[in-house]
Amino acid sequence: MTAESNVRPDFDPEIVAIANYVSNFNIISEVAYETAYYCLMDSIGCALLAHRFPECTKLLGPIVPHDTLMNGARVIGTQFELNPVTAAFNNGALIRWLDYNDTWLAAEWGHPSDNLGGILAVCDYISRQNLATGKAPLTVYDVLTAMIKAYEIQGILALENSFNRVGLDHVILVKLATTSVITHLLGGNVDTLCNAISLALLDGQSLRTYRHAPNTGSRKSWAAGDATSRGVFLALLALKGEMGYPSVLSAKTWGFCDIYFDGQPLKITRDYTSYVMENILFKIAYPAEFHGQTAVECALKLHDKVKNKLPDIEKIEIKTQESAVRIINKQGPLHNAADRDHSLQYMIAIGLIYGELTSDHYEDGIATNPLIDELRTKMQVREEQAFTKDYLDSQKRSIANSIQIFFKDGTSTEEVRIDYPLGHKQRRQEGIPLLRKKFKNNLATRFPKERAKNLEQIFEDKTSLLTMPITDLMNLLTI
Repeated sequence: MTAESNVRPDFDPEIVAIANYVSNFNIISEVAYETAYYCLMDSIGCALLAHRFPECTKLLGPIVPHDTLMNGARVIGTQFELNPVTAAFNNGALIRWLDYNDTWLAAEWGHPSDNLGGILAVCDYISRQNLATGKAPLTVYDVLTAMIKAYEIQGILALENSFNRVGLDHVILVKLATTSVITHLLGGNVDTLCNAISLALLDGQSLRTYRHAPNTGSRKSWAAGDATSRGVFLALLALKGEMGYPSVLSAKTWGFCDIYFDGQPLKITRDYTSYVMENILFKIAYPAEFHGQTAVECALKLHDKVKNKLPDIEKIEIKTQESAVRIINKQGPLHNAADRDHSLQYMIAIGLIYGELTSDHYEDGIATNPLIDELRTKMQVREEQAFTKDYLDSQKRSIANSIQIFFKDGTSTEEVRIDYPLGHKQRRQEGIPLLRKKFKNNLATRFPKERAKNLEQIFEDKTSLLTMPITDLMNLLTI
């Protein structure tokens, strides 16, 4: 048996590519900045809405009581001033809690605005430290730039690399993206970035257990906060001079790719630019797992035709994409809100019965309606291969579903099919006014009328917003 070589290799090229992109690439796309502005607005609204749910708010604040920080980072919708690692967890959990923030779907799935937990916390923290020493704060424009790059890292790595197929949760990409952009924001150069990224890859990664039957639970709602918080922590370690691990991806036996992908390297099929932000998916109408968004829309189209005939239904045929079959096709009991918002059958049943779907429909008070489970048992879900093909087509990226309802008397509805959800780039013009309405509604759940109106007006003046110090915006978002 020969000894292993101990010659220190160069950093894996995949790591270097990310480090060079974050450090050196200049974002020039107006579409990317326009979309990032809407993503920031939407994410803040999602965070504010999450304050209505005690299972979320019980996790907020310092992990150790009274462990606050003068000139620390603010947490959306609270009075907390925390160290940036803890603030990143708080903001990340709030943004993600209701499964209502933006989405990216490819070989891997995810929610790039999860990175905002860390980005907002660190930009706010840096700015408050700067102001305390007479330096200029970062602006909302700086936040948008960091967002575009974080979205790009997460989304490009997701295009051809399916971490879920080896049991890993997509928040690994949140950790990688947050680590990268935060290291840069804190002043790290390319070498420091390489060290930090390698530390993120070296971690043990979150399993998807908490997203799937029979273990679906609330960790799926704070996993993003955990990942973006860890990214901030690793960035801070790298800034202290902590060493990196150059062949963490490619090392034989002990490297990431050998352990998780049978030695196959990560597939990077596009250059890092601003593609992901430009093509991001918004959850505009329904707080539901994205593969089911068009199914809910189909159900709502059928609601008026079937609402008085629900007991007469014999079967409900649902065609969907392969990813939806794998993630949200659930039979049997649903144990909690986290379980229900990842059930294709549950969200369709709610749409057929109530003609709407809100976060409240996942709570126990609604879930006890026996008609929901009665309809679920009549649903037949199958993959439509054409839907899967178009889902994976980079020129289409549809998320299609169709529903047809058959009655006991032999009659049926027409098959209702929708290929693109409301938040898709294909429906951007239709969706933006509704996205603004969603933000307005979410503001009203946390702030008094005048305060909410002021924030709405601030986000209507994009030019002024971009030059606003991030500290000013975070101050406006505190209670």
